[in-house]
Amino acid sequence: MTELVDQAETGLLECKVCFERYSQQKKRRPRNLSCGHVICLECVSSLAHPRSFKLECPFCRRACRSSETSDCLPLLHLMEILSPSAVNSPLPGRAIGTGEDMSVPTSHALTFSLSFGGWGTLINPTGIAICQKSGCIAVAHDGKKRIKLFSLNGSCIQQFGERGEAGNDIMYPTDVTVTLDGHIAVTDGGDRSVKVFDFNGRGKLAISESFSLPWGLDTTPQNDIVMTDSEAGVLYRLMADFKKGELRAVEKMYSNLCNPRKVAVSQTSGAVTVIEHLTAKGPSFGCTRVKVFSAEMKLISQVDSFGLNLVFPSKLYASAAAFSKEGHITVTDASNQAVFSLGKPEEFPVCKPIITQGLSYPLALAYTANNSLIILDGGDHSLKVYTAYSSAEGGCSPAN
Repeated sequence: MTELVDQAETGLLECKVCFERYSQQKKRRPRNLSCGHVICLECVSSLAHPRSFKLECPFCRRACRSSETSDCLPLLHLMEILSPSAVNSPLPGRAIGTGEDMSVPTSHALTFSLSFGGWGTLINPTGIAICQKSGCIAVAHDGKKRIKLFSLNGSCIQQFGERGEAGNDIMYPTDVTVTLDGHIAVTDGGDRSVKVFDFNGRGKLAISESFSLPWGLDTTPQNDIVMTDSEAGVLYRLMADFKKGELRAVEKMYSNLCNPRKVAVSQTSGAVTVIEHLTAKGPSFGCTRVKVFSAEMKLISQVDSFGLNLVFPSKLYASAAAFSKEGHITVTDASNQAVFSLGKPEEFPVCKPIITQGLSYPLALAYTANNSLIILDGGDHSLKVYTAYSSAEGGCSPAN
């Protein structure tokens, strides 16, 4: 067994270009090339052309782009089995991010505190939202009960939305939000509607206004719902009396967007952030664009993956966005398995990593009332809680 472990470490867990041992740290993560060969991320960066980002496999000479590489999950899992103590995932009380360029753009740092969910509890989750009054976390996923409500300690307190069930049917949830008066709104890509429930899972309202593909959701400070229609390229505002289940109006806020998906609204300023997915052929293929609007829907700024690459050395693929308590725009990056702050709308974009370890495929995020951060990780179907801490007199204490 000892010889087998030694052979695995030298034969499988070393990069055959630099002969350094793979790890879960950023630069030494094993990456699959499109040909199937595996090298570390630092070697991918070193071999890639600085402008075209193309590289040739050092073993078979097949060409690919650095953006086309992906984490080699079997090797990462093997490292966990052979040397679980060597896994560089965050631990309770350990600050996220390393190095001077990893500074958090607020007065708070984040430490990993809890993970819950996992395969079986959550199946292919797509969105999360926080109830600011109760602190409950609403998760949309593809399980039998489409909506699950968790407490902040990870216990499931409610679930509803079974497909085909009369009164609260949910076919294919793409996102979820919680209104200020405690109602849960879900975008349903199955019948192209928005459905609103109370916390007991009772259906209150179904909105279907010839939507093409409703996707992202968030709640405004006025308790309206902002929704993206990905296929139509439209941003809508849905105004309703959720307690009575009465729809007041459906208003087009902005048109001519390119596959808008996730959306976030600042609860202080009313600013809106939309993530577009650029699917046209050419240089923009496989890229995303982050647009920031004022509360009056005037475009403040926008930046795509290429533009972010000018201020950060790796290509970012924004998968979700949220506003922190201080008004910073925070995005999850599915390509780099990380979370970044892009600064406030007026200073956008300032690209600063917040979380750089312990994530496999971040899909969504939400801030709690005390500015802690909840990450939905689609890679292991889990929720990960990062607690906000503030530095005071040389020590760290939980932020209030």
